[in-house]
Order: sequence, then structure tokens, then C-alpha cells
Amino acid sequence: MAKGKLYLIPITLGDNALGTIPHYVIERIHQLDTFIVERARTARRFISPTRPPIPIQEMTFHELDKRNPRQGIQEFLKDCEGGKDVGLMSEAGCPGVADPGALVVDMAHQKGIDVVPLVGPSSLLLALMASGMSGQQFAFHGYLPLKKGDRIRNLKKLEQTSRQLKQTQIFIETPYRNHALLTDMIEQLSGNTRICVACDLTLPTEYVKTQRAEQWKKSELPQLDKRPTVFLMASY
Repeated sequence: MAKGKLYLIPITLGDNALGTIPHYVIERIHQLDTFIVERARTARRFISPTRPPIPIQEMTFHELDKRNPRQGIQEFLKDCEGGKDVGLMSEAGCPGVADPGALVVDMAHQKGIDVVPLVGPSSLLLALMASGMSGQQFAFHGYLPLKKGDRIRNLKKLEQTSRQLKQTQIFIETPYRNHALLTDMIEQLSGNTRICVACDLTLPTEYVKTQRAEQWKKSELPQLDKRPTVFLMASY
């Protein structure tokens, strides 16, 4: 029996943005009834407005364990091994990118299951596109250290790396700490270092701005509390 495929399904970066999802992705979703997700509630809220032919209550949603995301993955992929196509969804954007879904994809490859990535919004790529910084050399670092001292040391190290390699540095933060991170960047980085703030991408409240640190010091800072934000930095 041929194995099923694992479809990597991008979802919106926020509410009321269904138009950012290509039609062929919606068509694929409507052909599936089994999904591996971070939270079933988020997945249902995304799928419901697409008007699926299969009732939501008849769909199966396997939730990844946030504390131990590897737990259950082998069981979740048994449907694929049995010949059934399965969808993988993140909480927002593209699965597998800064996302525990990467573990599912890795396991699928180990099991010889075909992995099919579908086109959709990625906050990291959109931010890089809009920043005006180098897309030839860049690195994504995820979350910076929680403690202020460690975070500042890390920022300065990344600034030095950016200068040496002519490389754009990209990172994210828990939304309620966005302001603290931006403040540290403005105050601690060289005045000539460029800083980009990309917030609420693809949403009506979208905000993208790139300035040098010295210019940010003279600007009114955006309100970033509880808003998904990507930060980029370039010192070349």
C-alpha cells in the first residue's frame, strides 16, 4: 500500500486575513479530515470560515504536546503510513519554521513519508523582504535570552557578527516583552546600526519601519504590546 502524504499547511498570521491564503491551499484542506496541530481550537477557527465540505466535528485534530512535542508523533503519523493524507498546521504562518512541527516533518522523512510544503504567509520572510536589509546573507536566532544582561551581550555579539559577515540578524520575542527588546536594541547598539520592526504582518494594523538606532532614539516608538513582531538588525 502506498503511503499517504504529509501536507504542510500555512495559516493566517492573524484573524480576518483568510485572503492571504492561496486558493489551492484551501482546496487541499478540503480534501483532508486529519490534522496535526499545536492547538485544535486555533485549527478549527482557521478552517471553519473556509466552508469545508466535511463538518468540523467529524475531523480529527492531533495536538502536539508543548512540553514534550516528540510525544505522540509516531502515533500521529500512522495514518500516513496507512495510506492517508494528513495536514500539519502551526499556530500561525508556515509549519516547521520556528515551530515544533519541524519534529513531525523530520519523523515523516525518517518513515519515508512524502512531505509537501504549501505556499502561504511567513512572518520571517515577509519581514526580511520589507526590511531593506540583505536577503543574501541572513540568520534567524529565535528568542534572545530572557535576562536583560544576557540579552544585551547577545545583541552586541549579533551586531558584531552582522558587521563581520555582512549578515542580517533576525529574531522574535514574546509579545509582552517586545518593548523591552526594542528599547535595549536602540540604547545598546551602535547608532549607525539599522533596526527593523515588522509587526502584525498581513493584518490591517501592519507596521514595518527600518531606521538606524540613532534615528529610533528620536522617534516615537510603536505600541508593540501583545502584537506579533519580528525584529531585524544590520550593522554593515
